[in-house]
Amino acid sequence: MSFDPAVDPAYDRIAMAKPKRRHFDVVIEKDSDGYLVAWVPALPGCHTQARSHDELTKRIREAIQLCLEVGGAPPAELDFVGVQRVTVAS
Repeated sequence: MSFDPAVDPAYDRIAMAKPKRRHFDVVIEKDSDGYLVAWVPALPGCHTQARSHDELTKRIREAIQLCLEVGGAPPAELDFVGVQRVTVAS
C-alpha cells in the first residue's frame, strides 16, 4: 500500500515535516596538550575534545544530540551575550 498525498493531504505534511532545529552556543578552548575542548553552556555535562576543528565540530554535534536524548531539552534557550577574559591574582 502506498500513500498518495493527493488522496491524503495530511500525510504529505507529516511525511515531509523536518525535525525542529535548535541552536546552541559552543565554547571552544585549547588545553595544554594541544587538544581542542568544546562545551555547551546550555547543556551541563555536554563536552568533547578533538585534535582538529572539523573533528571537534562533528563530535560536539554528536554530544549535543546524545545530551538531548538522555536529558531532554534545556528548560529555556539562553541568548549569547559574549565572552570576557578576567584576570585575577593567584
